[in-house]
Amino acid sequence: MTRKLFLLLTGVGIGAGLMYLLDPDRGRRRRALIRDKIEHATNEAEELAGKTSRDLRNRAQGVMAEIESSAMGRVSGDHSAIEIIANNGIVTVGGEASANDLPDLLAALREVRGVRDMVSKLRVQDEAID
Repeated sequence: MTRKLFLLLTGVGIGAGLMYLLDPDRGRRRRALIRDKIEHATNEAEELAGKTSRDLRNRAQGVMAEIESSAMGRVSGDHSAIEIIANNGIVTVGGEASANDLPDLLAALREVRGVRDMVSKLRVQDEAID
């Protein structure tokens, strides 16, 4: 009995919705309003996605700038042969570094705000890099 009642109410609901949208006097306006609301919601979602994307990109660039300027700037030695990539708080360090500078460099990079983990792909040189 409840299944029949459910089917009856579903049919009544669908019929009422169709009458609302297909009404010869006001149906066109109602359909246009629904279309406009859907388009507005889509535009807002795209705008929010764009803002989120720009925010994440700017945060990543900020972490990179902080790593390159403050952290590496406090460590002595030549860091021109070092490459840094940051992604979601994980910093990958590559290139060449002097064995003498390596402990201080890695310690400074770990102290940067936002760095959760670090992967070192550095090639260590026994002598200072010219």
